[in-house]
Amino acid sequence: MTASSGAARLRRSLRAPEATRSNALPAGAWWLWALGLATAASRTGNPLLLGLLVGVAGYVVAARRTDAPWARSYGAFLRIGLFVVAVRLLFSVFLGSPIPGTHTVFTLPAVPLPDWAQGVRIGGRVTAEQVVFALYDGARLATLLICVGAANSLANPARLLKSLPGALYEAGVAVVVAMTFAPNMVADVVRLRTARRLRGRRTGGIGAVLQIGLPVLEGALERSVAVAASMDARGYGRTAQVPAAVRHTTNVLTLGGLLGVCAGTYALLASQGAVYGLPLLLAGLVAAMAGLRLGGARSVRTRYRPDRWGVRAWLVAGSGAAVAAVMIRAGVVDPEALHPGVVPLAAPVFPLWPAAGVLIGLLPAVVAPVPPSVDATPAVNSEEGK
Repeated sequence: MTASSGAARLRRSLRAPEATRSNALPAGAWWLWALGLATAASRTGNPLLLGLLVGVAGYVVAARRTDAPWARSYGAFLRIGLFVVAVRLLFSVFLGSPIPGTHTVFTLPAVPLPDWAQGVRIGGRVTAEQVVFALYDGARLATLLICVGAANSLANPARLLKSLPGALYEAGVAVVVAMTFAPNMVADVVRLRTARRLRGRRTGGIGAVLQIGLPVLEGALERSVAVAASMDARGYGRTAQVPAAVRHTTNVLTLGGLLGVCAGTYALLASQGAVYGLPLLLAGLVAAMAGLRLGGARSVRTRYRPDRWGVRAWLVAGSGAAVAAVMIRAGVVDPEALHPGVVPLAAPVFPLWPAAGVLIGLLPAVVAPVPPSVDATPAVNSEEGK
């Protein structure tokens, strides 16, 4: 009896609680998890691993997203990813590819070009090798976009704004307003199309698009004016006076640090710059954090009930970092498995231990707080508005 009660208490302690205002994950944890998956996707062209990454991101989104407007954007990112793959394939077919191939699929009429356009062709022979390479390349970029879409569906933009340093608060307000504009506009389009369908009117065609677009833009403009007025009434944009030397030092540290972060991130994403990418990224982060710390002195705002990084938030962020670390290590140990060859054509293999590392990204579906049910959502929203 004692053993069974102890096991029951252990299961209850390990079970993810229902999300409330006090235990909801910080938005930064979701973004770090998604960026880890995106980094892993950038290190491989294997379509099997890329599909597994998309499946992991989609499962976590399905298990932990809410009913908020921004949570509905994941499907749009999936469609954008498919569009990217199609565009990459069309460019390869019509504009050619540097990939040599011997298996001709079909031949398009070639357009003669002047001498100064040597190396560029329009039409001509299309090989199976260049088509497969374009599919692999487009799938990698599509997976990157889908990972970003997963973070956009799971992270609350308002909570992300609260987590920003004081030096970036004004810029963060503009970014958050931009991030919430598109989901709300999509919701308005869906609502107006549903209303037209119930009235027996057409929802497709140029005329319907024009009739729907005007109310959507009008509602977006009214919402923007209302948000600007409310922000001005609450004192957004007020800053304190600081010495000129502090301002110049802040600008130098922040800009230099951000440049270092960008260069280090690019080096990590590129297969050739992994050696110097990490030190450059760390140096840029230190400089940027010092600049943001100094710049925070200009902010006179206070932060009400700031987000706290608990064990679950660190597990979510760490799972994304673990996926990226496993994929980077796999690229060093077994690069052929992560980058299947197309000349000659060969079926991609399914590497087991990199795939097991990708499955670590499923951890948020277990440890992250469960979003409230539809009936409980208004209560949570009303609590956040207090």
